[in-house]
Amino acid sequence: MIAGLMVSARIERWPIEGSFTIARGTKTEAEVIVVEVTDGQITGRGECVPYARYDETAESVMAQIRGTYAANREELRTVLPAGAARNGLDCAMWDFEAKSQDSSAAAMAGAAPLQPLLSAYTLSLDTPEAMAARAADASGFPLLKLKLGADGDDERLHAIREARPDARLIVDVNEGWRRGNVASRLGLCAEVGVEVVEQPLPVEIDSILEELPKPVPVCADESAHTAADIARLARRYDAVNIKLDKAGGLTEGLAMLQAARAVGLKVMVGCMVSTSLAMAPALILAQNADWVDLDGPLLLKRDRTPGLSYVGAFIRPPSAALWG
Repeated sequence: MIAGLMVSARIERWPIEGSFTIARGTKTEAEVIVVEVTDGQITGRGECVPYARYDETAESVMAQIRGTYAANREELRTVLPAGAARNGLDCAMWDFEAKSQDSSAAAMAGAAPLQPLLSAYTLSLDTPEAMAARAADASGFPLLKLKLGADGDDERLHAIREARPDARLIVDVNEGWRRGNVASRLGLCAEVGVEVVEQPLPVEIDSILEELPKPVPVCADESAHTAADIARLARRYDAVNIKLDKAGGLTEGLAMLQAARAVGLKVMVGCMVSTSLAMAPALILAQNADWVDLDGPLLLKRDRTPGLSYVGAFIRPPSAALWG
């Protein structure tokens, strides 16, 4: 129950176009949870993605949602840990409040009217030849995000750069490099013109980054959850990736953005593989990001209706019928 509102949640499964592979494994569908809060007349919606990296399952997240009692979004931050359940509830409450006030979530957040944004397009981990071919096929996307973190990463970087000499590149390692190869891999990233490298090392040993020369900026992903992490991250990283499913919603995401800017960190706004309903709240944060990575729906066989409008590499703001 949320402040007298009825809460419901359901699991949905959305097939991925082909498969999606990162350093930790492969999946062929996006398992999401849609949360709704309603007073019987107005309904707010949010979407979250349980993340196995943090021991979340669809069932555990559903149980958290069913067992939550909070008066408002700020209290929600104290009664639920950062994670998917809090994200789904928080974003549903933002949507409900915007509709109730005949306003928009962006206006409620103090943001200017949302503008279209350039998003990265993700190439999932594969052989150097396959990734290079997909990079060439994605000629309409000037910013590519490369999933790396396995043997053969040097060859992947060279092959992709040869296939797309024009492209801006982000590398996402998902904790896949190690103490013995991180320095050389960062050096190669600098050589081929990578703009930023996400989470090169496992969370447990990322303190190495405090002393390691960084020829290319390094961005915290798995190491970054809430605003409370920012001071520690600033000693190790140059940027932080804010994902609502890690932060526990837009409310915490806004606090993270403010904290990151206060200590001089750059900001990426990212996502899990999910539908437009999960992307829409993140677009508010993304208006002030250095890199936007909200291509989740483009990786699915189909998106929900209504969804976001993707025009080439640009995302248009959501309609009120979708969210916010």
